[in-house]
Parts: sequence; C-alpha cells; structure tokens
Amino acid sequence: MSNSGPSQDTKKEVVSITKHGQVTIPEQFRKKLGIDTPGKVVFRETDAGEVVVERVRSPSEMRGFATRRASKTDTPATEILRQKRNRD
Repeated sequence: MSNSGPSQDTKKEVVSITKHGQVTIPEQFRKKLGIDTPGKVVFRETDAGEVVVERVRSPSEMRGFATRRASKTDTPATEILRQKRNRD
C-alpha cells in the first residue's frame, strides 16, 4: 500500500496566520534554509501539488554570478552580436 501523504518523520510546526496573511517562519526552518531577517522567500507549487519555501538570494550574494559562468572570451558582446547579424 502506498502512502501519498507526508512521511511520519517530517519536521513540522503549527504557526498562526495574522489577519493580514502573515506568518512567522519558525527558527528551526529559518536556520535550515539560511534565511536572515530582513530577507525574502519564494513559495512555489510542485507538479505534485506540494508548496515549497525557498530562500531568495540577496543581491550581494548574486554579485558576480554571471561573470563566474561567462564564457572565457576577450571578444566584446557587441562584436559577437555584429558577427552573428552578418552571418544571417
């Protein structure tokens, strides 16, 4: 027999919702997710209908994100675009 509900060893904590729709994320979950205050989280729904809470990285954490993944070329982006346009 399959159990489609949450597993019995899942950590959970009941929290109240204010009349403005606000909740306090319990400390154990803030620590586990690395959520600092003030901070942001994103709620997303999976295909299975579960709601997942994830930490949103701060702009300072994202600094350099694109440069770390950039291709290693000395050609300026404008030149690459010009070459692509000329090929088409």
